[in-house]
Amino acid sequence: MAIDWRSFPSLTSLRAFEAAARSCSFSVAARALNVTHAAVAQQVRALESELGRELLYREGRGLALTAEGTRLLAALSEGFRTIEQALNELRAADPGAPLRVTMTPAFAAQWLMPRLWSFWAAHPEVPLSLHPDKRVIDLRREALDLGIRFGNGNWPGLEAEFLTAAQYLIVAAPELLAGRTDLTKDEMSVMPWVIESDWPEPLQWLRSFGLRPNRMNITYIPTEELALSAAREGYGLHVEAEALVENDIENGTLVALGEINDTSLAYYMVTRPGPKRAALKTFMKWLKAAV
Repeated sequence: MAIDWRSFPSLTSLRAFEAAARSCSFSVAARALNVTHAAVAQQVRALESELGRELLYREGRGLALTAEGTRLLAALSEGFRTIEQALNELRAADPGAPLRVTMTPAFAAQWLMPRLWSFWAAHPEVPLSLHPDKRVIDLRREALDLGIRFGNGNWPGLEAEFLTAAQYLIVAAPELLAGRTDLTKDEMSVMPWVIESDWPEPLQWLRSFGLRPNRMNITYIPTEELALSAAREGYGLHVEAEALVENDIENGTLVALGEINDTSLAYYMVTRPGPKRAALKTFMKWLKAAV
């Protein structure tokens, strides 16, 4: 359905209201829009007059929203955010712009970086901008081309393509094992462990392996990458994706003591819906071949 632009208030007044309502301050909105306090207040009052509804009112030293104002703010924020995302995507659509890729710091350091030289050797024409982050980042809001995520492959509003299975291993440094290459579950139970904090999955995997984490000596480390570093230094046993420790096992930095298979979880390549530029297709094809 075509938009009836004749019934629309001015974009200037809608923008002024959104900024003022979001911050509950004419002054903050004025600074954000680079106009005067009076100009923002005038635009908001003009919008209220045109709609015949009070949207903002004074409360103490700030502003508060009426019920109608709350509804309009929600709609405008969503609409302006969608426009902003589209503009960011268009600005980033320069054929020569770097591919913006996000993944966890551990995946970047342990899996991607050791392989990345082969991509650059084969495709020097494709610039990459890597954005390691423990958080799950909004690809649209941050104008990212690709996310490599760990999970079940279901992220609403995004397209996910399987990359590699999430087989997990219990690993330890040779120094910690004092020459042993295997341990019984009872022996594992009394050994020190290093596990990333705020990530409950490893504890579930240990339980499925027959261990009892609540009775074990576990040191919780802030990040996955630091926990893996601690395991390499011999501070404790560790649970990690095979894809991230295969080089350590190959060169003898870590020893695999047991394996945990969870078929419900894997690494996926996650993209925004819609057409993909040639550079992104090239990188995704290389990722699949590099597994």
